[in-house]
Formats: sequence, C-alpha cells, structure tokens
Amino acid sequence: MKVSIITVSYNCEATIEDTLLSVVSQDYPHMEHIVVDGASTDRTVEIIQKYQGVLYRYISEPDRGIYHAMNKGIRCATGDIVGILNGDDMYADNSCISAVVKEFEEKKVGAVCGDLVYVRPGSLNRPVRFYSSHGFRPHMFAYGMMPPHPAFFVLSRYYETCGLYSEEYKIAADFELLLRFLKIHGISYSCLARTLVKMRTGGVSTRNLKSNWILNREILKACRQNNVSTNMIAIYSKYAKKIFQLFQRRSRG
Repeated sequence: MKVSIITVSYNCEATIEDTLLSVVSQDYPHMEHIVVDGASTDRTVEIIQKYQGVLYRYISEPDRGIYHAMNKGIRCATGDIVGILNGDDMYADNSCISAVVKEFEEKKVGAVCGDLVYVRPGSLNRPVRFYSSHGFRPHMFAYGMMPPHPAFFVLSRYYETCGLYSEEYKIAADFELLLRFLKIHGISYSCLARTLVKMRTGGVSTRNLKSNWILNREILKACRQNNVSTNMIAIYSKYAKKIFQLFQRRSRG
C-alpha cells in the first residue's frame, strides 16, 4: 500500500525541518510527501526547497487557510492511505508508517488512529501530555472528543465518497471530518496502541481562552450539522479527561 503524507505550513522556519526529516527517515518504502505552504514570508520555503528532491510535490502559494491547504494536498495525493502531518509536528520514530500500514493490512479497516504526545518546543523528548486514541468510541464526539488528528490515517477513497475538510470552520474542521467519517459514515477503524506523533504545545486551538471558545463553538456547530445531539456542558466535560492525560507519559506497549 502506498502512503501519502500531507504537510501544510506557514512561517514554520523553526520547526519545518524536524517535520521533513521525520518523514524522510521513515523505513516504509512506498511513500510520497506533499508539502503545501501558504506563501511563507520567513525561511520556511528555503528550508523546504532543500528537500525538493525527496518530495513528491511542493506548493507555495497563498491559500484560504489551513483546511484549504489540506484539501489541496489531498487532491494531489496518489496513495492508498492519507495522513496529515502539520509543519510543527513530527513522527515519533522511523517505523511509525510501517506500523500504520501493518495495522491496515492485518485489521482490514478503513482508518487507523494512533497516539500522540505533546512536547514543549524547547524539549522535544519530554512529553507534557499524552493524547491516546485507545478507548475512543464514536458516541464520544458528542462530548467534544475525537482521536488525535495528526495520528489519523484513512484510505484515500473515503475523501472521494465522504468529502474533504469543510472550509467554513476556522479551527474544528478536523473534528467535523473525523465525526463525519467515523460516526456518520461509519468507516471501520482500529486504534493502534503506539505513539505516532509528537506535537509541540501552543497550537492555534489551545493558544488562549478565545481560541478555546471558538473551538468549542465550532464543535457544537459540527455536531448539529451532522445531527449529533449535544450541548456545551457535555462538550466542556472533555477537560476532565485532559487533566488525566497530564499524568500519562507514554503510550502503552
């Protein structure tokens, strides 16, 4: 099976090389890496161009936001499996994609969800919070919960049958897409008990109280658009689980 990795970036000069190297170093041979940059004004493009020889495709042009960029990348993809890795994230080790493909082949599923660890920008080997897909069930979308998006891989054909990211969302289009794929369309999935991605803290969805408010309002909107019954009290209850995640430091197994 061929795997397409989509990376979107904008002014990521401090982090993009870690992302690129984490993909290049994967031991799975059948991969393509597509980078969609939003016309960065710092050194991001210069760094990406160093890796042009190993990229399947590289685009740098203005876009309408992160989800528009993701959709552009998906439309370019030729793989059987698609994963999204943003320009400030990285794979946890060089056998992550091999493990994902093995899970697809053994479980015969439409999607695979792995685990993620949050790390501080200046200390990439010291997890500060663990975000697991283990135990996730589709009914949990009503409580604002979802598997970690950067550790989500899906057969590419489902983007054709179930649709791309909705560009009407500023922060929560990833939540809406996973809800639509896993709950509304019922795509079969497997939760891989393995840390696949390291994510730096300080992302747009958790940057401040305003971002959190926008995120949760958009989660409510996504549920209502997909006829999932919920309310803000249920959605905010997810933060109790996040407190528990602070005490977890690494994936099982």
